[in-house]
Amino acid sequence: MGKNIVQKILDAHIVEGEATVGNEVGIRIDQTLTQDATGTMAYLQFEALGFDSVKTELSVSYVDHNTVQEGFENADDHKYLETVAKKFGIKYSKAGNGICHQVHLERFGLPGKTMLGSDSHTPTGGGVGMIAIGAGGLDVAVAMGGGAFNLTYPKVIKVNLTGKLRPWVSAKDIILKVLEILSTKGNVGCMIEYGGEGIKTLDVPERATITNMGAETGVTCSVFPSDEKTKEFLAAQGREDGWIALSADEDAEYDQVIDIDLSTIEPLASCPHSPGNIKTLKELSGMPVDQVVIGSCTNSSYKDIMTVAGALKGKKVADSVSLGVACGSRQVLEMVSRNGALADIISSGARILESACGFCIGNSFAPKTEAVSIRTSNRNFFGRSGTSSANVYLVSPEAAVAMALAGKVVDPVEYFSQENLPTVEMPETFIIDDSMVLDAQGGDSSVEILRGPNIGDPPKSDPLPDTIDGVVTILLGDKVTTDHIMPAGSRLKYRSNIQKYAEFVFERNDPEFYKKALANKEQGVHNIIIGGESYGQGSSREHAAICPMYLGVQMVIARSMERIHKANLVNFGILPAIFENDADYESIGLNDKLTVSGTREAIGDDKETLLLTNETKGKTITLKLELSKRERDILLAGGKINSVRGS
Repeated sequence: MGKNIVQKILDAHIVEGEATVGNEVGIRIDQTLTQDATGTMAYLQFEALGFDSVKTELSVSYVDHNTVQEGFENADDHKYLETVAKKFGIKYSKAGNGICHQVHLERFGLPGKTMLGSDSHTPTGGGVGMIAIGAGGLDVAVAMGGGAFNLTYPKVIKVNLTGKLRPWVSAKDIILKVLEILSTKGNVGCMIEYGGEGIKTLDVPERATITNMGAETGVTCSVFPSDEKTKEFLAAQGREDGWIALSADEDAEYDQVIDIDLSTIEPLASCPHSPGNIKTLKELSGMPVDQVVIGSCTNSSYKDIMTVAGALKGKKVADSVSLGVACGSRQVLEMVSRNGALADIISSGARILESACGFCIGNSFAPKTEAVSIRTSNRNFFGRSGTSSANVYLVSPEAAVAMALAGKVVDPVEYFSQENLPTVEMPETFIIDDSMVLDAQGGDSSVEILRGPNIGDPPKSDPLPDTIDGVVTILLGDKVTTDHIMPAGSRLKYRSNIQKYAEFVFERNDPEFYKKALANKEQGVHNIIIGGESYGQGSSREHAAICPMYLGVQMVIARSMERIHKANLVNFGILPAIFENDADYESIGLNDKLTVSGTREAIGDDKETLLLTNETKGKTITLKLELSKRERDILLAGGKINSVRGS
């Protein structure tokens, strides 16, 4: 039996375990990627683990999140990252060079390679034929030190694309269609592989849009073949020597096949407050629009921006709309500046935003109260925009620019019916200037690492106790995201200061959580979090585990849990467990006293269940332990840093 692309790349990188679906394997990581909001803690952990150099083929540290630099904290983090890069041999992409995923796709991503990134949209690299996976910063730190990355050998879902998109329908609509089919839950332990004749109609930036937002389905990553389109893109970036052909064998098998005829796809939108809440734009037609923002790591490529510029040329944005446009990289910004497209955007009345994450993470361009905000980004979680009362809709650049002009929700196919889609040819040669990527060239042990007053050491954790004796400190529903657990936006500047950042845990769900959790910790009572389905969706931010650990959270029990967050809980010594029966979830109340005895024995003896006693209700509940032997060892040690140091 032949192999699919996922199997070909993974099997060539396995260093531990057997390549059987459902088994845990360890893979060698070729490249790593960090960004400043998660990278500062990742490198603090790298130092704490005692590594003296980076062992990967390539590691890049990007500054793209906290570029507004409100206060001294962000700038201090950036200087810390720069000096760490010099010391350990890491490339450092300065603020202003662009969004990590866009820049990495342009300048460093290579087909057939594995990449681990401390950002959940690292799967963008799948657009160029990589197995690119988002993870917590601690896992990235271990990979940089030469350690394997562990994951469940995946089921592979093939998305078979046929036909061709109609004018004014785009790659964003393809991934929204996939989200409509797969939803945002139930896909843990899977990877998506794209194939079919339809992929030949998509260039690399379009493929990257699809793999980027594939993260919202909950799959580990998504990947396209490496073909002539890939070769053309790499050649235009001056990197053709890194190209290899990569395709599935004719007799490759898949666990699921989804067929999509591109010609039948309509312009779509993700509606508030989930990327999986999909409707056609025709269904939403006529709704007034207050704000339109085009950019983010999903839709800020040269082709995206040129399409927007062509649609805006000679026109004015509706009076009622505030339009912002952000190029994904300095390369894109310089190219549209030189060819005149930027002037067309500016003359339309748009505001030009920095080539950074900015509006997507809620640290700038927040909409007004109860606004309808149209965005080309990948997440519309409650409050993520920076305005809790706003309703955010995720659409393609083609749809976004139509709404900016119309001042209301429109279907771009109908709105631009008398106009031709702007023709955007992929450049034979991109402008190549890597002067804002500082190359440490192997590192320099004599470099002094600079640490500002906001930068602290990673908090220490204790080994797993034999008895968990705690209370339900917060009771949550379904689809709780890491944005709910740890807010982004203006709070991001405290990510290297866990003591301060912990003050904001669950602030949108329960503003008193911090005080209650800290009081319980001081009294020796464990804090226990109860969640519903798909707990821990969204960002890879490990702070959603570190800060609760710091506040004395010892256990999280949910109806189901997402991959990255579950791994982060284990990495920081918090026991993740799953309700065996939904009725048991329904039976638990806020402030209920819960006890679990014999925890270490159950974990150490590979037991698959654990008994919990609800002392308040006089009820015994069975919990499932979906843990590998490696994860159990980490939990017993009290977290991954303890485990690695002790090995």
